[in-house]
Amino acid sequence: MTSSDNTKLAATALLAGGVGAALSYYLVQKKNDAAARDRERSSSFSNLNSRTSFIFQDPEYDRGTSAATAANDTTVLMPHSHEERMRRRIAARMAVEDENSQPRQSVTVRVPASSANCGPGYDCIGLAVDLWTEVTVSRAEEFEITAEGDGAAEMPKDESNLLVTGVKAAYDTAEKPMPPLRYHVVSRIPYARGLGSSSAAIVAGIIAGLVLAGHRLPVWGSESLLQIAATIEGHPDNVAPVIYGGVQIGIHNRT
Repeated sequence: MTSSDNTKLAATALLAGGVGAALSYYLVQKKNDAAARDRERSSSFSNLNSRTSFIFQDPEYDRGTSAATAANDTTVLMPHSHEERMRRRIAARMAVEDENSQPRQSVTVRVPASSANCGPGYDCIGLAVDLWTEVTVSRAEEFEITAEGDGAAEMPKDESNLLVTGVKAAYDTAEKPMPPLRYHVVSRIPYARGLGSSSAAIVAGIIAGLVLAGHRLPVWGSESLLQIAATIEGHPDNVAPVIYGGVQIGIHNRT
């Protein structure tokens, strides 16, 4: 082997050693970088899990909540705490309903006009009209009806007024004695002109009586308010749109 061959062999060995060292260094650095990234990721998750999340106390759900309940209801809620959120909403809703079930001294009800016998729908199809009568009913020492606006002069001022009939029906439903009441009507529905002034009076009276008596009616599946009003009126075509608005179709099912 000549000296030239020895030189080439030495150079090859040095090159291979350098490449091997460089490769080893690269692999070690890559492993260290991966370990550093794992530590950083673990630290991020740790910080994320330790953060505190709060649920905003929506006033819509807090109405009627007592101070004691609010003081005891300060548990921190995580974003996934759906059951606790629902529990609070139900509790707040129950507080509102309990408040609404208390008898009142006075109530004001606004009811719309209506037009019935639409097309072929005799005594069954009716629609609400954007004319509104406002009725205020208050507890009083003696019975009294006052009125202003459209048809005020023609309106009955005694207990034959359908407004009084509706209030009586509400108290009968609540099984409570009806106290002396004062009625004040601001009428914007023309009286006896085919715009459902009688149905508006019936519905306003029932709603006012229920509020004053502190009585709630079942709704889903029974529609008790509609049943009472339709019984007084004799058909549902006017009272249904007064209650629900829009266009309504009502059919007696003999129940």
